[in-house]
Amino acid sequence: MLYKSSTKERRKHRVREKLKNRKNIHRHRLSVFRSDSHIYAQIIDDVAQHTVVSASSLEKDYRAASRGGDCKAAYWVGETIAKRAMEKGLRDVVFDRGYYQFHGRVKSLADAARACGLKF
Repeated sequence: MLYKSSTKERRKHRVREKLKNRKNIHRHRLSVFRSDSHIYAQIIDDVAQHTVVSASSLEKDYRAASRGGDCKAAYWVGETIAKRAMEKGLRDVVFDRGYYQFHGRVKSLADAARACGLKF
């Protein structure tokens, strides 16, 4: 019997394998994690295995203004991570949605990152 967690893990690995198979070895990965109440994003260098830039709806700048579990928060996180990536000189990334559908908060974050200049 398959459990929900194993299904999610298989979906996450399937998405990640597709990213690797597209010959994006030299591009950093924009990884998204969303919980019920917050959303997190980080740009990861897979070769060096470290996080280059990160942003979340838990940061003081956003947390004072609003709650962190809606599309508005996801849009803010997308803008923030794109601005920080541009400061570091990163423009081309690969979007890793994990096991989430490209819908709602995940789509809002991606749209904001694209609007601020990230290419994926």
